[in-house]
Amino acid sequence: MSTALRSGEVAEAAGVNLQTLRYYERRGLLAKPQRSPGGHRLYPPATVTVLRVIKAAQRLGFTLEEISDLIAAAAHSHGVRHDARLQERTRAKLAEVEQRLADLAVIRDQLAQAVSAGCDDIAACADSPHCPLPFAELADDIDAR
Repeated sequence: MSTALRSGEVAEAAGVNLQTLRYYERRGLLAKPQRSPGGHRLYPPATVTVLRVIKAAQRLGFTLEEISDLIAAAAHSHGVRHDARLQERTRAKLAEVEQRLADLAVIRDQLAQAVSAGCDDIAACADSPHCPLPFAELADDIDAR
């Protein structure tokens, strides 16, 4: 009895569609599968785990390029689970997420101020010295370039 899985079985087990499965294969995130005598793709059962890892890493904010690097590093670790690259990259991703959260907090506060100030006309608000929106900062940023 063969343990190889066909494309549909892998996709269903991992919760992805066939187009995603083939896209990841083209991107090199998945090894090229073997083929049946009839030409069907045949994947080892471990492919389901790899797909779940890819989807989880995407939900955590990793790009496909970053995920590809992590998978490649794991493949070259020869079973050694002490690959510091995962820790380093996870710390870097955490710092990136924390920075985005800080940026979003600033945006949230500025939008809340705009709502509180009753800004209904963006042109009139931009010319007002009491406008809470950062039009002056944007102009300074553009002038600095």
